[in-house]
Order: sequence, then C-alpha cells, then structure tokens
Amino acid sequence: MTTVAHRNVTRALLHRRPLPALANDDDKEARGRVLAIGGSMLVPGAILLAGIAALRAGAGKLQLATIRSAALGLGLAVPESLVLALPQTRTGNIAGARAAAALRPYVAATNAVLVGPGMASARSVHQLVAALVAQIGDAATLVLDGAAAIALREDERLLKRLSGRAVLTPHAGEIASLTGLDRRHVEKHAPVIAQHAAAKFGATVVLKGAPTWIAEPCGALFRFAGGSVGLGTSGSGDALAGIVAGLAACGAMPGTAALWGVWAHAASGALLAKRIGKVGFLARELLVDVPAVLRR
Repeated sequence: MTTVAHRNVTRALLHRRPLPALANDDDKEARGRVLAIGGSMLVPGAILLAGIAALRAGAGKLQLATIRSAALGLGLAVPESLVLALPQTRTGNIAGARAAAALRPYVAATNAVLVGPGMASARSVHQLVAALVAQIGDAATLVLDGAAAIALREDERLLKRLSGRAVLTPHAGEIASLTGLDRRHVEKHAPVIAQHAAAKFGATVVLKGAPTWIAEPCGALFRFAGGSVGLGTSGSGDALAGIVAGLAACGAMPGTAALWGVWAHAASGALLAKRIGKVGFLARELLVDVPAVLRR
C-alpha cells in the first residue's frame, strides 16, 4: 500500500478536536436537525438505520424522507421522526427532481442533510443531490453515502459551492466507480486516492476499509486502524453515515464529525464484540452504545 504522511486517529487526537460542548439546559433545537433521505423498494430499511444513528449521535430532531410506499412503515418504526413521503419511480426508487421539489421547504432549516442510504438509481440521485446543494443552508453539512457519493461523477464541481461543508463516506468499490479506477488499485493506493478525492470534490472523504482513511480538503490525512471484522456487515455503512450526520447537526465541523464518527462506530463494534462475539452482531445493535462511547 502507498504510504504518505498522515496522523493516526487516537483518543488524544480526538481530544484535540473536541465535539461541541453540551449544556444541561440545551433543548432539541440546540442540538440540531438532521434530514436523512434514502431508501428504495429493495432496501427500505437503510434510512431507518441512518436516522436512528443520527439521534444516537446526539442530534436533537430527525426528519426521514423516503419513497411514498415505505413512508408509513418507516414512521411507525421510528416514532421519534417526522417522515416525508417522496415521489417514486416505477422501479421503486426516489424520483430525483420531483423529490427535490417536495423537500425544498425542509432543506434550508436543517443543520445536516444525509443522502444515499438504500438508494441505487444514479440518474435520480444526481438530480436530487444537485438540487439539494442549491437549497442547503449556508452553515449546514451535506453527507453523501453510497450511490449519492457516486453521483458526483456527473459533475465533479458540484460540491464546490459548499466550501468544504460536505462529507463523502464511500468504500473502495464506490470510490472506484466515482473515479473510474480499478478497485484493486484503490485498495493499494487508498491514502493517496482519498486525499486526491477530497481535494477534487472539495469534501472530507471517509474511505472505508481496513484501515479507514479520512482526508480533508485542506490536505490533512488521518488513518484509523481500530476497526474489527464484525463491522463488515449489512447496514454498517448506513449507521456510520448517520453518526457523522448527527455529529454535524450538533455543530461539529465536517472533518471533526468524520473523525469522531469513524472512531465511535468502531468503539461501539468493539463493545459488541466483547458481549456477543467477534462476528454476528447486527448494524442496528451498534447504535445502542454510540451515546456512551461519544460522551464518556
């Protein structure tokens, strides 16, 4: 693997980049609002995982937006959230342009917008992300996961107007699709590719893997090698994206939210591995320990 100058993600490093302090009298408005957009007929539950993760990370208010046919079930499963029923295509995906129009009244009032969990249609995702970039508030953070991150290949400069207020959370296969590179090449040169992508797209890039590399647009590069094999399970990436969005909603800068999110995700996995076993725990179970590992 290519070696480049970087810093390791440790508790000491995180303490030098602390999360915003919480006051005992802070209400839910003070801890920020997350709008999480995603889901499809094939993967309707992904956005549920991401949304609950955002609340576990400390966000005060949650709004979930998904395809119309899944909205009622989602609202019953997550009673803590407002749920928006979005127009959908005949193939069961979020209809990008029409969904963006329906979301317009909500986007500007949010502190963090997460897009991507459970989404697959590249054309619809690009239409949606392009509209959201124009609608999002001047101090809000945009988190793009999965297909939403890949959608940037349609417009490499799309996130530039956000001035660094964006986080991408791809794994090696997704960043290979985004950049046109071979996956094996990405895995071999992950730190360099993460840095290049962060500079190219103007966003903090969390290139998930073993290890995970976090690159900021300014050129700073971080390595996290504290993950475990059990984290490689369905829905784990959705949980991580939700944690990052929740921390951003609480006021953490994008790079700080990414660093703490990666660490908290792995720390929760380590606790589960002790209680349940090295593998076999579920992504939803990761979320229970997130508050404790973040605030202890």
